[in-house]
Amino acid sequence: MSKFWETASPEVRSQAVLLIPVGSTEQHGPHLPLTTDTNIALELCERAAASLENVYVSSPMPFGASGEHQDFPGTLSIGTETLYLVILELGRSAQHSFGLTIFVNAHGGNVEAMNAASARLSHEKHPAVTWNAPLMGDLHAGQTETSIMMHLAPEQVRAHLLATGNMQPPHEVLPVMFEHGMSAVSENGVLGDPTKASAAQGKALLDAAGVALVLFIKAQELESQFKIALSS
Repeated sequence: MSKFWETASPEVRSQAVLLIPVGSTEQHGPHLPLTTDTNIALELCERAAASLENVYVSSPMPFGASGEHQDFPGTLSIGTETLYLVILELGRSAQHSFGLTIFVNAHGGNVEAMNAASARLSHEKHPAVTWNAPLMGDLHAGQTETSIMMHLAPEQVRAHLLATGNMQPPHEVLPVMFEHGMSAVSENGVLGDPTKASAAQGKALLDAAGVALVLFIKAQELESQFKIALSS
């Protein structure tokens, strides 16, 4: 793995892949750190880079679109419009140095901005792709994310504060949350049941997501090479 933040300009290898972790700084219940999404995105990128050659991991983007969590202390959001512009400009800039740029996202609230920016970059013929970590499970600070953090950084999990949150299915809770905020659907900021979490589950989830990202990168490299061959 090449540590991008330690690399000098002449050392950047031609046609390399750049992974940009995209997270958030937002409440994750009383038991998880504000940087949970960012930590997960960075971990996935570092795992992929350790398994592949010619891959760089940039410093993570720690702020995303998190307005629905604004009622809870510590949340810092730049909003969908600003995030869209940041991704768009980063994608445009990165294409001058890298053969492929992949934004690895670990926060659901970023998806709208990332999809819009990805579509615009694709239309402009820039080699940038958005991607969402396939972490299946409950929605926010529940069993899934708590398990991952128990494996990734157990010292950051306040185990004595674990408590069940809103257990409604996504189609019922998400529309209300995005219209009125997380506080309207969950007093403790949790969706799901973190009391069922374990480090073993977290390891299995990260292992699966890491493999999926590696396969995605390989597929995108092949697609990019195919497009170059067609245009030559």
